[in-house]
Amino acid sequence: MTFSLSMGMSALDARKTEYDVIIIGGGPAGASAAIYTARAELKTLVIDKGLTAGALGITGKISNYPGVPGPVSGAELVEIIRGQAESFGAEFLTDKVVGIDISGEKKTVIAGTNTFHAGALILATGSMGRTNSVPGEERLLGRGVSYCATCDGAFFREREVAVIGSNDEALEEAMFLTKFASKVHLLAPTPELKARPHLVSEVSGSDKVEIQLATRLKEVVGNGTVSGVRIQPRGGEERELPVKGAFIYLQGGKPITDYMMEQLEMTPEGCLIVDGEMQTRVPGVFAVGDLLCTHIKQAAIAAADGVVAAVAVDKYLNKRKGLRQDWK
Repeated sequence: MTFSLSMGMSALDARKTEYDVIIIGGGPAGASAAIYTARAELKTLVIDKGLTAGALGITGKISNYPGVPGPVSGAELVEIIRGQAESFGAEFLTDKVVGIDISGEKKTVIAGTNTFHAGALILATGSMGRTNSVPGEERLLGRGVSYCATCDGAFFREREVAVIGSNDEALEEAMFLTKFASKVHLLAPTPELKARPHLVSEVSGSDKVEIQLATRLKEVVGNGTVSGVRIQPRGGEERELPVKGAFIYLQGGKPITDYMMEQLEMTPEGCLIVDGEMQTRVPGVFAVGDLLCTHIKQAAIAAADGVVAAVAVDKYLNKRKGLRQDWK
């Protein structure tokens, strides 16, 4: 399996996609890793789906993170860590990773907006993946069901679509779809939107987005392609909403590993296996945080994982056996 850049891409554009390390996931583990890799003068890119796409981002109040007097929201804490990483030169990109190729010395990351390359990867996508799909979802995947608006939005020009979710990722994808769709139905399973205020304001002010709160997705329907979704408002009756696309951004408690395309060893529970330096059995590929399922789910512990991996990445890329002098 190999992936390549577009033949028409210029040398300058190609350089923009080349990094020393790419971190997939911008929560406490990924952002903390970025602090250390960027400070070590490694060209660092963090690709993340949004501030409230992860477990910490949707946490309302945190008072026990070392050095940060609370209470602060999870999103605020992530922003603090990201800001520190950016101050050292790390780049953050809001996008969805749909695949990786780790077969060679140079690793490839395929995202919705571009393809990127790096000498090392740190996987920090957490465990908000869903364990169960709704009826019709798997059957119609790729036939109107999508998990990436930036990948598939252009296929729905002048058509009505549904976006299911209430976090940053869902709202950002809904706004992206307004470029193509005639109407976007934002179906939030929660009584209020769980995204940052500016995103809530943006979707609320769009004349192409219709918001339905406290509404559950029951089924994706269609014969060959999506023709609608069955939904049930809280306290209301189940009904079918006619749409041609269903973009699903719901959350659960399963490690998010779909983009790894079965290239890494996992436990029967779907957790990644790493050594003491957070490296998988593929050289140059590291995994941290809730992907490991080896410890209690606390932001401080995930951040520590990220630091361990970042130090190991620096050693790996610079072919050193020991630590940098300023890290001893």
